[in-house]
Amino acid sequence: MQAGLSDVLIVTGRSKRAVEDHFDRNLELEHALERGGRDELLKQVNFATELAEIHYARQRDPLGLGHAVAVARHHVGREPFAVLLPDEIMVDNAALLRGMLDVYEREHASVIAVQKVTPEEISSYGCIDPVAPPRDGVMEMRGIVEKPAADQAPSNFAVSGRYLFTPEIFDALARITPGRGGELQLTDAIALLLEQQKIFAYVCERGRYDIGQKLDFLRANVELALDRPDLGPEFAAILRDIMRQRGLL
Repeated sequence: MQAGLSDVLIVTGRSKRAVEDHFDRNLELEHALERGGRDELLKQVNFATELAEIHYARQRDPLGLGHAVAVARHHVGREPFAVLLPDEIMVDNAALLRGMLDVYEREHASVIAVQKVTPEEISSYGCIDPVAPPRDGVMEMRGIVEKPAADQAPSNFAVSGRYLFTPEIFDALARITPGRGGELQLTDAIALLLEQQKIFAYVCERGRYDIGQKLDFLRANVELALDRPDLGPEFAAILRDIMRQRGLL
């Protein structure tokens, strides 16, 4: 992958077999494209299967993000590892994750991606309490809370769905108790880990889309389509035509 990570564990649940099929080979299609001499299409089909060494683990019960991360314990062992949430995508050529890896290499500590949000938005996210304002995009953390009310939030920096953990996070996950809805909150484990070791926040400046939000989902699709050389020019023309028809240009 673009950040240099080559071993990927995807934690799935019920009715998620399409995810596994997406990264699996389609031998019939590959053979048909090869026989037909359609080499460029064959490269595109094989791209997803050659990204990394991909493994799967099943989260049998929907017990929250903390539980999903804990499922990975036996695969990860005692190595540092990254967590990438699928409902938050990054369109930045892996710049965010590479920056987080640089902080880990320097500090040998866990790193959490954060982004500035408005007071109205902060109650939808985990929120960090930084020791000091960011310096070169990095802050040491003092605390973290899950979805605080706007008037109780310790900052306007929201957790952004990318984490780089030391393996001690698994011991913290084993100590937390279920919260609302019976879920194990990852923020509770992070708070416990903070009692034992430093954790840093890395500020995400651009390219993040929370596709759980309708407008972010739409914008991500538009921007990704415009970035594609095979679709971008024609799609841009379509968008301009739609805007003119609606009197917006």
